[in-house]
Amino acid sequence: MTYLLLFYEFFKTGLFAVGGGMATLPFLYDMSARHPDWFSASQIADMVAVSESTPGPIGINMATYVGFTVGGVPGAVIATLGEVTPSIIVILIVAAMLKKFRDSRLVANAFYGLRPASTGLIGAACVTVVLEVLTSITVQSPSGSLLNTFQLAQGTGLLNVRGLLLAAVLLVLTNWVKPTKNLHPIVFIMLSALVGIIVK
Repeated sequence: MTYLLLFYEFFKTGLFAVGGGMATLPFLYDMSARHPDWFSASQIADMVAVSESTPGPIGINMATYVGFTVGGVPGAVIATLGEVTPSIIVILIVAAMLKKFRDSRLVANAFYGLRPASTGLIGAACVTVVLEVLTSITVQSPSGSLLNTFQLAQGTGLLNVRGLLLAAVLLVLTNWVKPTKNLHPIVFIMLSALVGIIVK
C-alpha cells in the first residue's frame, strides 16, 4: 500500500508542479503535513541541498530521495516513476497537439498564463526555503489548514547569522570575484558542506 501511495503522491506532484523542480516544493510541504511519518517540513531544506548537489533534475532527485527514505530502493524507483509519468504523458499529447495547433491563439494564451503561474509557485517555494535556511523561522503546514504557519524557534534570534554570512560570501564569490566566478558549482557545494561540518 505504501508503494501505491508513493506513486500516487508523486504522480500528482509531477502532474501539477509546472515550472521545474523547485515548483515541487509546495507539494512536498503539503505531503509532509499529510504524511509526517515520511518526512518533516524541516527536512525539505536538507532534501533541496542533497538534490541540488547530485546530478539530474531537482524534482526527480527529491522524489527519489523521499521514495528511498520511505521504501528503500523499490520506493525510490516507484516515487521517481510517479514523478515522471505525467510528464511523459503530457509531452506526448502536447507534441501531437502542437503539430496541429502550432499557430493557435488559444495555445499561445495558455502558455502566457502558465508562465506567471509557474513563477509564482517557484517564488513561494523560494521564500519558504529562505525562511527555513536563513532565519530561525520554521514553516509548518498543519493538516487540514489552508494557510502555512510560521514559528520562531525559541531561544534564537530572528536571523541565522551564520547562514546569512555563508550565503553572502557565496553570492560574492560566484558573481563578482573573477578567480572564483567560473568555478564549477560543485566546488561551492563541497566547500559549504565543509563549512557546515566545521561551524555546526
